[in-house]
Amino acid sequence: MASTAGYIISSSCQHVIDDQHWLAAAYLPFAVPYFVYDVYAMYLCHLQRAQVKGHSPGGAGAFLCHERLMVLHHGAMVLVCFPVATVWRQGKGDFFLGCLLMAELSTPLVCLGKVLILLHLQHTALHKLNAVALLLTFLLCWVLLFPYLYWAYGRHRGLALLRVPSALPAAYNMTAIAMATPQLYWFSLICRGAWRLFRPAGSPPRPP
Repeated sequence: MASTAGYIISSSCQHVIDDQHWLAAAYLPFAVPYFVYDVYAMYLCHLQRAQVKGHSPGGAGAFLCHERLMVLHHGAMVLVCFPVATVWRQGKGDFFLGCLLMAELSTPLVCLGKVLILLHLQHTALHKLNAVALLLTFLLCWVLLFPYLYWAYGRHRGLALLRVPSALPAAYNMTAIAMATPQLYWFSLICRGAWRLFRPAGSPPRPP
């Protein structure tokens, strides 16, 4: 749903700064409760996982320690990104918002991979096909997203890509770095998983 909304928004905005689409304002309040619910759902999964394994769940503190990166991501989406997207930007930049929403295209593939592992289907052709699709979509939708956004802004301003960072306020560049860094970390995990899945039989494991 996020990717579909993002495509509709970004493809409807010819001017990357001033053009607006009603879906950009409507989708964000709809999406915020998901992040709140998802943290609660992850906590319930944490409790259930501990129960199945016969371990003590350790309470909310253990959950936050185990899922700290994902909880931090969800918290930032609700407490930082939502106010910025709905109030601070004052209706400008719907094109960029749409591009960011399209980045969620890789999320169903992440979930499908986990489901296949839970069903003990990690050695099937479907799991390998999903791993390749996940690697490509995450690369395109997250890793290359930020260079593309810089390029789109540079084209609008008539600037070369390498000159765009210096033309933007430092806060914009720091925000982009803060958003891109976790994606690079997750992409490294995806690459590591793909290597384990496709490495030739008998080859040494990739160093940690």
